[in-house]
Amino acid sequence: MSFVVYKSSAGSGKTYALVKEYLKISVQAKSDSRYKNILAITFTNKAAAEMKARVIDALIAISVSSKPEGAAYYLLQDLKNELQLPEPVIRLKCEAVLRSMLHNYSDVAISTIDKFVHKVLRTFAFDLQVPFNF
Repeated sequence: MSFVVYKSSAGSGKTYALVKEYLKISVQAKSDSRYKNILAITFTNKAAAEMKARVIDALIAISVSSKPEGAAYYLLQDLKNELQLPEPVIRLKCEAVLRSMLHNYSDVAISTIDKFVHKVLRTFAFDLQVPFNF
């Protein structure tokens, strides 16, 4: 497992790259719930919501649509090339991951830096001797 940071200017395809990596990790894993071990952090609520929506939309488009269009088409092509898996396998895996995600939506860890730090602080508030209602 590795730690990857993407840094680039607005409109350069960061969200596409992040969604592709998120799907790649989820699809190539043996477990359909590998996404529970992925932490994607953004700066704004809007960016976090957009990324979460794009992941779900891509999973739907790849698993349901016979001919995905737009970004989903390119994501499917990139997944086929980078994972060296046949399209039917990727589609089935996307469907399984999507089903698991929808049943465990609170486990999809795509959030802002602030929310992540707040969650860590709440978890260790007692150990850090920070009031619980900080």
